[in-house]
Amino acid sequence: MSDDSKKIGKIMVWLTWLIVLYFLFLLFSKVLDHQKNPNQNIDSITTENGVVEIVLEANRGGQYVANGFINKQPVTFLVDTGASDVAIPIKIAERLQLTLGNQVRYHTANGTTIGYQTHLDEVRLGDITIENVRGGITPNMQGNFVLLGMSFLKKLEFTQRGKTLTVRQYRGNL
Repeated sequence: MSDDSKKIGKIMVWLTWLIVLYFLFLLFSKVLDHQKNPNQNIDSITTENGVVEIVLEANRGGQYVANGFINKQPVTFLVDTGASDVAIPIKIAERLQLTLGNQVRYHTANGTTIGYQTHLDEVRLGDITIENVRGGITPNMQGNFVLLGMSFLKKLEFTQRGKTLTVRQYRGNL
């Protein structure tokens, strides 16, 4: 075998390993994404009475994370019954082109912080849609999650059992 053939063979072996590693990386990235957010695609059930129901699965940390929409723009929600409003980090608010309203103080688990009121035309989680939702833009909030607070959740019924959270919207009754 010539030296050129040996070099080409080594290069092919390295390329094969790089391709295998790349596909393993993609596979494990999807697995990790699913562990962080098991609710990337939410199935909804609508009953004959017009009740829309979704079931969220808790992630490995016991939190309910789900993909949704604010003003028809995709976001990732973290359900937070302790948040008064839908709380939006400033970077996400800028991407959504939300307007900064009046300055307000928010009392959080990490202390008091300054934020800005905003108005959300529409918040959607699965097939559950609520219009005219109060939101808060929080400049000091880090992360890529929007806290799905009580300004959205109070218009719904929700029940937690084990590692699932069932959310229902009674259309026309609220």
